[in-house]
Amino acid sequence: MAETQVVSDAKRLAASLGELPEPAARPAFIVVSGLPGTGKTYFCAKLAERHPLLILESDALRKTLFPTPTYSPAESARLFQAIHHLIEGLLKKGVSLVLDATNLSERYRERLYNIADRLNAKLILVRVEAPPEVVYQRLKARAEGADSQTHSDADWTVFQKMKHSVQKIRRNHFAVDTSRDITPVLNKIVREINR
Repeated sequence: MAETQVVSDAKRLAASLGELPEPAARPAFIVVSGLPGTGKTYFCAKLAERHPLLILESDALRKTLFPTPTYSPAESARLFQAIHHLIEGLLKKGVSLVLDATNLSERYRERLYNIADRLNAKLILVRVEAPPEVVYQRLKARAEGADSQTHSDADWTVFQKMKHSVQKIRRNHFAVDTSRDITPVLNKIVREINR
């Protein structure tokens, strides 16, 4: 894709962000991974209550670029190129952020690791999960319109399809089950950010 397209897409995404947190000398870059319905967005919101972080939610950003998304591979590629460009720009400014996206494959996560390593950001990886029966109930409630907080269109069928593409995170990471108390993991991550 043309560099100008990536830059222009990233600018559109940046314009949708609102107020940025105060810059840090060494910004934190938290990469959250997990299947739809596991509670990534909830977890990110709770983390941002504890520490000033910018949340980049891929579902919301997708709808900024594509008001009626198709979720095609080409659309996703364009979205994530823009998100990566945006992340680089924010980290260069010292903005601590959390990327709320499925991030299921190690190949895609590698690009994020490279950005963090190149910019000397404090990379923190988090795997979010929940038991399938909990996810099923959450996605059912979402489909029935009970969850007005979500930008995701993923349903149980999408969850079933995607669960086969989950790859092990090869670097040290935190694991959190959002059907339980997430406070202990939040405390550890905030300590890690402040270390």
